[in-house]
Amino acid sequence: MAAMNNTHKMTKIYLYTRYERFWHWFQGAIITVLLVTGLEVHGSFTLLGFKRAVQWHNFLGITWLITFAFFVFWVFTTGEWKQYIPTTKKVFQVIQYYTFGIFSGQPHPVPKRKEAKHNPLQRLTYLSIAMFLLPFQMITGFLYWGYNSWGEWGISDLTLRTIALLHMAGAFGILAFVVIHIYMTTTGHSLFAHIKGMITGWEEVEKEEPVAEWEKRHK
Repeated sequence: MAAMNNTHKMTKIYLYTRYERFWHWFQGAIITVLLVTGLEVHGSFTLLGFKRAVQWHNFLGITWLITFAFFVFWVFTTGEWKQYIPTTKKVFQVIQYYTFGIFSGQPHPVPKRKEAKHNPLQRLTYLSIAMFLLPFQMITGFLYWGYNSWGEWGISDLTLRTIALLHMAGAFGILAFVVIHIYMTTTGHSLFAHIKGMITGWEEVEKEEPVAEWEKRHK
C-alpha cells in the first residue's frame, strides 16, 4: 500500500459515472465466472459439472461480447475515448513510481483528473488489452464454440487442440492482468481508496494543480 505523504493536500472529485462503475463490476464478474468455468471445462477441477460449465461459459462469453460492444459504443458517443489515447509522456516516471517511488511515499507523477482518469501506463495497458487481448480471446472462443461448423466455414488448417491452447493462453493473460489490477487497487493513499472510488464514483486525489502538458494534448 502506498504511503501518502501528509503534506499532499487532498480533494474529492466525481471521477466515474454510474455506467462506468456498472461496466467495471459487471465485466469483473463475467471474467471471474468465465475463468472458473473455463478451467473446469479443461478438467482442472469439478464444481458445476462439465456440461453445466460449458453452458455457463458459452452464455457468459456471448454476454461479454455483447456488453463489450455496448461499452465501445458508449466510449465513442460520450467522448470518453479521449481517456484512452496512448502517450509515452511521463510513462517512465510512472513506471519508476510503481517500482520504488510508491514505497517511499513519493507523490504520483500523474495524479488523476477528470480530464485524465488514466495515467500514461494505464492508457497503454488498457488500449492494448482492448485492441489485442480481448479480441484474440473472443475470436478463439468463437472458433472453439463453432468447432462443428468449421467445415461449413471453410476452416481446415486448424485443429481443436490448437484453438483450445490459444484460448487457454489468452485466459492466463487475462488472469495475469486481473491479479495485477487487483494489486494496483491497493496502491492509493489508503488500502481501499481506489475500490471505494469505483463504488461511489468519488475519488480522493491530490489537490488540483495546473493541467500538465501531457493532459492538455488529450482534451
